[in-house]
Amino acid sequence: MQAQRLEEERSRIHLPQGMKRKYLGEIEAIRRRITTGRRYREIIGTISKHGMLHFLKDRLWWNMLWRFRSEKEEEQLRVFGIRLRKLFEELGPTFIKLGQVLVTRQEFIPDAITAELAELLDEVPPLPFELIAVTIDEEVDEGLELFEWIDPEPLGSASLAQVYRAKLKDGRLCAVKVVRPGVDRLFHTDIKIIKRFARNLQSLFPPAIAASIDLIGLVQDYYSSAMNELDMRTEARTMEEHRKLAKEFETVHIPHIYFVSPHVLVMEFVDGWTLKDFPVDFLTFEERFERMIDLAHYYVKTFSEGYYHADPHGSNIMIDKHTKKAVILDWGMVGRMDAVHAEALFRMLLHIRLNQTEDATEAVLDFVSPTQFTDTVKFKDQLRSEFIYYVNSEQGSDYNWGHLLLQIILISMKNYCRIPNGLALWAKGFSAAEGTARWLCPEISFHTVVESADIQLLRRWLGRRFNYRANASFITEIGKLIHTFPRRFNKILEHLAWNDLRMVLETRISPDTHVTINKMVNRMTLGIISTGFFVGATILLSFGSVVFQQIPGIKLLAVGILWGSSGLALYVLWRMVRSNRA
Repeated sequence: MQAQRLEEERSRIHLPQGMKRKYLGEIEAIRRRITTGRRYREIIGTISKHGMLHFLKDRLWWNMLWRFRSEKEEEQLRVFGIRLRKLFEELGPTFIKLGQVLVTRQEFIPDAITAELAELLDEVPPLPFELIAVTIDEEVDEGLELFEWIDPEPLGSASLAQVYRAKLKDGRLCAVKVVRPGVDRLFHTDIKIIKRFARNLQSLFPPAIAASIDLIGLVQDYYSSAMNELDMRTEARTMEEHRKLAKEFETVHIPHIYFVSPHVLVMEFVDGWTLKDFPVDFLTFEERFERMIDLAHYYVKTFSEGYYHADPHGSNIMIDKHTKKAVILDWGMVGRMDAVHAEALFRMLLHIRLNQTEDATEAVLDFVSPTQFTDTVKFKDQLRSEFIYYVNSEQGSDYNWGHLLLQIILISMKNYCRIPNGLALWAKGFSAAEGTARWLCPEISFHTVVESADIQLLRRWLGRRFNYRANASFITEIGKLIHTFPRRFNKILEHLAWNDLRMVLETRISPDTHVTINKMVNRMTLGIISTGFFVGATILLSFGSVVFQQIPGIKLLAVGILWGSSGLALYVLWRMVRSNRA
């Protein structure tokens, strides 16, 4: 029946010229309807419809995120999460992806909200196959003639792309991933509006929170990640990079790429089950253990190199029915982090396992940056107290490494530290990799598996520190110092001889302190002005009828000045009280 249906539908991939023009016109109409003004009105209307402005109007709402909350406040946050989820689903692909990114930022978004956002549905009704066929025909060099057939029923239909099963003319089965028409224009338009909202939202944060949360940077990081998902060439390039990294692991496989264009990716078709669905008796214990070791060491290798796959959960890994290899799919949410930060993370984990919590704390400070609002002594004490629980922890306990990374981020944010934007996604990827290993082979501790890669980690760290480029840079700097030292030392002696040796010290204040001082000066100025007007109005009322008796309306003017100065004084007092409350 499947073969008969495919034969009947095969003619649909050969579009007549007139029909092709019709669907190209529909695609162009979709793109034309997406304008900044229209989209802005849609977003504002939808936000108002779901009552979101009510939650954001008072700065006191933000303070609730940073302290112990009552059951009533938790319920308020849950309601907010439900409304936010429905809002994102209604606004479409850009906001669905934004919600999925926000789920990873549990350091400043409460569990009551992220639990709701985690239920965001990325599965959407598929577009008509003809629109997808036109996109393929326009971007593939050979057009639809590249395929013997394409199954018009998609294997998956997400907010960004649709995936189809097909067969190439040379007989190879393949998966065809096609970006939905118009979604790239929608992303560019929505991101402009989201950036504007982020700037306004950042201004609502209290100074200490604003110093530790870079909302604009988060949006920019999300924008870069989203653009990567919309360009199939970037996804193909990422897959090729990771294929090289996975080459040494026999049981790990990355699908081969057959063709790629900006919006179409044709790759190897994998016939198998997801990691969560494969039959238990399909793999022996030894085979499951081997795949767990290879996957864990592969992820350790990628993480130590600064790569991260933020979503390596069981549904994104398939067990091939024919080769029994673990095939890693869905390369959208991937990225890079500074390799030095990744090195510090692994050093921290190794120190914790040896009960060297002081050294582990110092490793944390290599990738977390305290701000002027951070009490460093308190911050270190909280980290040391948390690390103790993970010294002898096992995989099945609540104190697993994924949970540890999340706790570090939470403690850092509560102490107003700035963390790298990529760290939350890196931590999510590490946690998901740990969950994958637990699902595949629960009999073996993931902690032990990672520790078995310590030689691999050490070799890479030393390789980065003492490779040719690093040594060349070091030698160049030493050579410059030696070469210029006589001239620089001679200048110092000349200044000493002329008694002209000076040292200039320039002090700078932080932008937040500068803003605070400006506010204080402005309020003091307003207070002095209102006081002057008040005193002047009082004098006019007391002696004006005698001294200025020839000027009509002098009493009325004095009353107006008196009330105006009183209103100005009340306004200054209100702003001071408001600032202290926020």
